[in-house]
This record gives sequence, C-alpha cells and structure tokens, in this order.
Amino acid sequence: MSVPAKPRRGEQLTLEFSDNALLAALGGAGLRNFVRIEQLLDVRIASRGNLVAVEGANGARDKAAAVLRALYARLEAGENAGPAEVDAEIRFAAHEEDNLAARDFGVPSIRTAQGRVTRARSPAQAAYLDLMRTHPLVFGIGPAGTGKTYLAAAFGAHLLLERKVERLVLSRPAMEAGERLGFLPGDIKEKIDPYLRPLYDALFDTIGDKTARMLETGTIEVAPLAFMRGRTLARAFVILDESQNCTSAQMKMFLTRLGEDSRMVVTGDPSQSDLPSGRAEGLNEALRILSGVEGVAVAQFSEKDVVRHPLVGRIVRAYDSEGNAAVLPPRYRKGEAGK
Repeated sequence: MSVPAKPRRGEQLTLEFSDNALLAALGGAGLRNFVRIEQLLDVRIASRGNLVAVEGANGARDKAAAVLRALYARLEAGENAGPAEVDAEIRFAAHEEDNLAARDFGVPSIRTAQGRVTRARSPAQAAYLDLMRTHPLVFGIGPAGTGKTYLAAAFGAHLLLERKVERLVLSRPAMEAGERLGFLPGDIKEKIDPYLRPLYDALFDTIGDKTARMLETGTIEVAPLAFMRGRTLARAFVILDESQNCTSAQMKMFLTRLGEDSRMVVTGDPSQSDLPSGRAEGLNEALRILSGVEGVAVAQFSEKDVVRHPLVGRIVRAYDSEGNAAVLPPRYRKGEAGK
C-alpha cells in the first residue's frame, strides 16, 4: 500500500491498496464501513479499482485516511474489520490527531489462544494493557461497558498462553444488584455460578473451547471473594471484579493474597455500589491508601471509552451529569501509575 503526499486544502486524498480482495473487505458488506466512517467523521468516501478517495475538511479527511489504513493493516494480519473495529480506529485517530503522520497503526494487541487476538479499542484500553504489563497491581476504574473485566480476563489468558503464570484466578463478591434472590438450589458451584457469569463469558470469548477443560483442571479457577481468606495466590494472575461491592475488610483481605510471581487486577465502578451504604467503601479506601505506592497503578475510564452499544455511553453521560458518579481524586487520571 502506498500513500501519496497530502493534497492542498479542498482536494481529495487518494489511497492506493494493493489487494482488491482485502479492499472489498475494507468497505464491508454494502460498504457499511465506509458509510460509518462518513457519518462519524463528516467525509465522503468513493472507491474505484484499488483506489479509495476521501473528501472532506483537512482534519477529518486525514483522520478518515488513518482509519482506513489501520483497518487495512488489520485485514492484512488476518483479522476482521467490522463496525466495532471501525469505531475503535476512529477513537485512536481522534486521540492521535496531532501526530497522524507518525502513527504506526499498531493498536496494542494480545494473543489469548491459538488463532485468537484481542485488541484495545480505545486509548484508555491501550493504557490499561500497558499498565497490566508493567505493574503487579492494577486498578481498572470506570463505568459499565468500558472493557475493564474483559481486557483483564484477556490479559490473564495471554499470560497463561505465554506460560508466564500457571493459573488464572477470578473472583467477585457474591452480591445481588438491588435484589434478593433468596436461597439458590444446587451444590456450591451451582449456587455461585450466577454471580460469576460475566467472568465466564469473558473467558469463553477470549480463550474459546479450551475454557471448559481449563476450568476442570483448575488452570482457571473462579471463586467468590468469601473463599479467599487464608490463601496465598502464587504464580497466578488474579482478577477481582465488581470491587465496588467490597467492604474495607474484604478489600484488604483480597489484596494481601498476592503471592510470589503473581499479578493482580481489581476492576470496579464506584458509582454502582450495591453495599448498604451505597458507597464503594472498600474500593475508594484502597485507592486513597495505595496512592503513590510503588507497583500500584490506576487506569481510569470514562463514558468515551464505552465499547458496548453507543447508547450505553449516552446513558452513562446522562447519569454523570446528575452527579451520581463517584469522583476520584485528581491523581487517578486515565492511565496514571503509582510511583
């Protein structure tokens, strides 16, 4: 693929792609990818042969070109280029608009199983992955739909695949979201499964069919927080999900389970605590006490990082405008690490 020099203002920018089959996939079924880029960046895109012409204001045109090149690079690597990938590349282009010419189109990615790759879909997610690579304890804080739990599970699967840890341990408080379900039937596994379903979903999506076998052999362990007391988790990648529902005592107990050659990720949304007080006591206290502690990092997400349905981002924004979201201290900006 070759890209000519930038045209003067008001002219088209023409991109040339060497593989017509990949170019067809770049446009998507019914050219839906091109249409989405046009709608979100206010440009016009036309293709003919192996050429794609982008027309629009200089800034928008350059962003659209960057998105198209990045999507084509994904296709060359054997990956998909659908609506979710389009949205992800637009986020990165918007974040790097001052340095598009120097961009290498290498969105941070991790291998989670044979033939499976998980990529960051926003700059905040990319920072989150970097922090998990470099810090033994990482807090992922932000609203629903930002990929906190999914990326943590994916990174744990990546470490298993690379044999950098021997097991993956996932936990969360067994607490209903404002409901009382009463006694659940079955053995202990059947009783706790409903609470841990989001973790199972993330695992099956990132690892695939091998997940069931890993659960049977104990390579992947999913357990409620109440079962963690007295344990030392060595050579493991440990995830605590929904940590906004932890009391102060529970949070301290969990954090002190960290053993030799292990890493830990704690995810939560302080605005959605189901504790009787309605406040994320354990999570907020841990963030305050561990501020500046070496080896501890905090990745902060916002509604701009929501990767679920676009409406989810607007819902989070609406609630935030009413002052319902917890406000973190200034030092917990997106991707800031404790030093």
